Amino acid sequence: MRTRMTLLFIAAALALSACRAPGGAAPQKATLMLDWTPNTNHTGLYVALAKGWYQEEGIELEVQQPGAATIPNQVVAENKAQFAVSYQEQLTLDRSQGLPLVSVAAIIQHNTSGFAGIQGSGIQNIEDLAGKRYGSFGSPWEQPFLDALMKCAGADASSIQVIQLGPASDYRTMLGRDIDFAWIYYAWDGIAAEVAGQPYETVMLKDHLDCVPDYYTPIFVTSEPLIADDPDLVRRFMRATARGYEFAIAHPEEAAGILIQQVPELQGSADIVAASAKWLAGQYQAEAKRWGEQKPEVWQRFADFALNAKILDQPIDMSKAFTNEFLP
Repeated sequence: MRTRMTLLFIAAALALSACRAPGGAAPQKATLMLDWTPNTNHTGLYVALAKGWYQEEGIELEVQQPGAATIPNQVVAENKAQFAVSYQEQLTLDRSQGLPLVSVAAIIQHNTSGFAGIQGSGIQNIEDLAGKRYGSFGSPWEQPFLDALMKCAGADASSIQVIQLGPASDYRTMLGRDIDFAWIYYAWDGIAAEVAGQPYETVMLKDHLDCVPDYYTPIFVTSEPLIADDPDLVRRFMRATARGYEFAIAHPEEAAGILIQQVPELQGSADIVAASAKWLAGQYQAEAKRWGEQKPEVWQRFADFALNAKILDQPIDMSKAFTNEFLP
C-alpha cells in the first residue's frame, strides 16, 4: 500500500511540475487575441494548445475572439493581451501611427487572397475585372490594389463599379446578383466554394507579383515593450506555436481533427476544414527555411507600395516592424 501511495504521489508531482514554468514557477499567464473567428489559419495554434505544448513552455495561454468593435492590435498595444493574430497591412498602418507593434512570425509565407466571382462571371484574368461590380468592405487597400492590377494589365480601373457592402452584408449571397466579384481568402472561402461544388473564378494576387507586392497575411504580433521586458515569454510562446504549425504541415488531416475538437462550432464545416488544412499544409512554410520566417524585402516593398499609393504619408522604418529572432 505504501509503495502504491508513493507511486501515486510521484505521478501527481510529475503532473504538477509539467504544468509549471521553467525553474519551478507557476505557469505564466498570457493572452492571445484572434483576428476573427477560429479557422484553419489558426490550426497550429490550436494543435499546440491541445498537445499541451504551451504548458510545457510554462505558459497558461488564453485565446480570445475579438468583439465587433475590438481591434486586436490595439489590445496588444494597450498591454491588454500579449499576442494577437493580425496582418502585415494592418501592422504597416499601425507602425506609421507610432504603435510599438512587431510581427514575430508569418503564419503563411505568401498572400493567399484574390478577387473572385462565381462560375460564369468571366473572371479569368486581370482585365476581366473591367466593367464589373466590386463588393467593397471599405479597406483602404482595395482601390490601390485594383488600380495597380488594372494598370499592369493595361485596363481601365475606373470602369469598375465599387459597391459598398454593409456591416451585415454577406458577399457570398450577393455574388452574381448584386456584385460580380469580391476580395476573398482562398484558403477558406475559395476552398468552401470548391467543397460545395461551385468553385469561384479567381484572380490570385500571388500570381501577379509583377503588378502588386506580396505580403504576409496573417501574422503573429506582439509589442516592443513585451520584447524588451520579457523576451523569454515571447521565445517560449513562439517555440510552442512553431511546433503546432510544424505538426499541421506534416499531419494536416490529424491537425484538422484537432482544430474541430478544440472549436466544436466548426463541426458543421468539417469537410471545409479538412480540405483547407490539406491545402494550407503546403502554404504555411512554402519554400522558406523554417515556418514563420519573414524577409525584409517583403516588408519594404509593401511599405513602398503603400507610400506610392498615398496610404502612408511618409516613409517608415520597416526593419523594426518584424523580427525572426524568436523563431526556434
